[in-house]
Amino acid sequence: MAARERRGPGRGSTQPESAVVDLNADLGESFGPYTLGNDADILRWITSANVACGFHGGDPRVMRKTVALCRERGVAVGAHPSYPDRVGFGRRVLWATPDEVETDVVYQVGALLAFCRAEGVPLHHVKPHGALYNVAARDEETAMAVARAVRSVDASLLLYAPPGSALARAAETVRLRVALEGFVDRRYQPDGTLLSRREPGAVIHAPEEAAAQAWAIAIDRAVRARSGEVVPLPARTLCVHGDNPAALAILETVRATLDQAGILVAAP
Repeated sequence: MAARERRGPGRGSTQPESAVVDLNADLGESFGPYTLGNDADILRWITSANVACGFHGGDPRVMRKTVALCRERGVAVGAHPSYPDRVGFGRRVLWATPDEVETDVVYQVGALLAFCRAEGVPLHHVKPHGALYNVAARDEETAMAVARAVRSVDASLLLYAPPGSALARAAETVRLRVALEGFVDRRYQPDGTLLSRREPGAVIHAPEEAAAQAWAIAIDRAVRARSGEVVPLPARTLCVHGDNPAALAILETVRATLDQAGILVAAP
């Protein structure tokens, strides 16, 4: 029997009622006396969390507290490793050999895994942060270094990666499971990559605009680039950045939009 379909408000798209997407956010990026984001409230709306591992944000106390909050809220825990760049919040490309990338990722994922074990929750996935994510998306050697690192820690972990990226291909090469990811609060270029944060308007702050993009990715499997072109984007997990000042409002609006569309929001 064909799946029942629902039609979104003001759109011609349809999707199976059984459609499922994950909603993730980058959390645990506070450190020492510095507080970033509103993690406790954001956890009310997401189904998986990418927890900073100390290289761009976070510290041992914050890591353990964030894992404990995820356990209380029933949110899947993922590691969010980065280049060692706290000053640049992990958003600067640092020259690093594949061996350095691999060992740095093992170090960070291993640290968060220890806190997961201490709190009695499984480590669910790994998602590189910032510049490391972007470099691994296009550079084969960096992508393989990240994939090898994840597999060496735990071959059952999911790796979050952009569709069609070197990182997704590397995960498949080393036989890791992949969750393809789209961003609801970032604008895209025609080639399917994210518009640089250096460009005006690269980050979406309007909740309604972010929700419309979440709808397009979840239902149409596509996104409209800044140029107006429609770009295929077959993602199964959608990200909202926890350090976006509008993150909480965006998440509330996105969840309401996905609920209205009859889409189940759950960790992959």
